[in-house]
Amino acid sequence: MNCPNCAQQIEDNARFCQHCGSTLAPTASTVPPGTPVEPETSGKAIASLVLGLFFFICPASILAIIFGHLSYSEINRSAGRLKGKGMAIAGLILGYCGVAVIPFILIIAAIAIPNLLRSRIAANQASAVGSLRTLNTAAITYSSTYNVGFPPSMTALGPPVGNATPDANAAGLIDEVLAAGTKSGYAFTYSAGEKDSTGRITTYTIRGDPITSSTGTNHYFTDQSGVIRQENNGPANEQSPPIGM
Repeated sequence: MNCPNCAQQIEDNARFCQHCGSTLAPTASTVPPGTPVEPETSGKAIASLVLGLFFFICPASILAIIFGHLSYSEINRSAGRLKGKGMAIAGLILGYCGVAVIPFILIIAAIAIPNLLRSRIAANQASAVGSLRTLNTAAITYSSTYNVGFPPSMTALGPPVGNATPDANAAGLIDEVLAAGTKSGYAFTYSAGEKDSTGRITTYTIRGDPITSSTGTNHYFTDQSGVIRQENNGPANEQSPPIGM
């Protein structure tokens, strides 16, 4: 070969020109001919194996199968340039195992989810009845404490702001969640009755209705009598049967 700087003939693998002293950049591979090249590991095979380890997740098992087939074909066509066939096969096996268990998972979900929803609805309805009992007790306590009759609103039963002393405007008899009117999937509506000649509120009504059909199916009603009534197909009122009947 010739030096690119002075054009003098030099050795093929020379790093410096013996004529002009310039440093020469390598122009050819220093690997001797016939030296075997280490094959690279297929990235798709690695992806297939990693995704296959998460075969219990539906998308991961499907992707493991896809990458497994792609890498297996790619390795076969690479003429030894790629390796990782074992990882591709392992990813395929795990992926197909994941796909095989999907029907069983769906069957279990179909059985478990409705039961969980029913349990949640039952818990919400029990909580709603407990909240109505709490409100009735709080209303009676409010009336006897402040001697002004029943509270004008549900917020009057709630906690005072900060460290303020409880009074007729914020008696601190119920928690702030219930005072806001919604709790455990139910909305509570408090209605104070008319004031008598002395300015006292002597009656009230409270309705408890599910926010959606997935949070409850029963509707509740109570008043100053303390009796809690229930309807299944619509809002409850004073004519509805008491709970447990």
